[in-house]
Amino acid sequence: MSVSSWLSLLAVCLLGAVSPGPSLAAVMKSTIQGSRLHGMVTAVSHAAGIGLYAFLVAAGIAVVITETPWLFKIMTWGGAAYLAWLGYKSLTSSSSPVTGDQNNAQHLSLPQAALDGFLISFLNPKIAVFFLALFSQFVTRESTLNTQLLMALLATLCDGLWYLLIAAVAGHGSILPVLRRKALLINRICGVLLLAVALRILMF
Repeated sequence: MSVSSWLSLLAVCLLGAVSPGPSLAAVMKSTIQGSRLHGMVTAVSHAAGIGLYAFLVAAGIAVVITETPWLFKIMTWGGAAYLAWLGYKSLTSSSSPVTGDQNNAQHLSLPQAALDGFLISFLNPKIAVFFLALFSQFVTRESTLNTQLLMALLATLCDGLWYLLIAAVAGHGSILPVLRRKALLINRICGVLLLAVALRILMF
């Protein structure tokens, strides 16, 4: 691929990563209810889910998902149900201001933070459709498997680095206390956002 093609692919991947949605809500939720580390764990696991779809598309396996309507529908409903459950948890949480990272971290374990991040991306088969549409614009008959894998790696890194940045900024010592004092409001906003996304998935 030419340099201009790689730059175009990078731009689209960045735009996809920075678009606000349930992924952002999940990273913010982990950071506020846990710590900067919890947010980063969610970011990395989310990128792992993105990377899984990207590599599957690069290998051509994602076609099975997109061409099997019943499987696609089951995964879509499963993803919507999980988002709705996260939204319900956020809306019904009783967060209170806590100044110590150790006390706050008790409300969210690192494995749970990792699971939340991974499932947010893994239970969204539309990511496979996105990558199929994106990669089809750049893959040619001359493209090698290494090129396709590098494309998938680029998409994974864009997602992971963006949400690591979000967790790092939100979890900063001077910012996190402010966010925690507003934790109840932020949880409610995240909850509404997650439920809205789940409803939109089910309706369309």
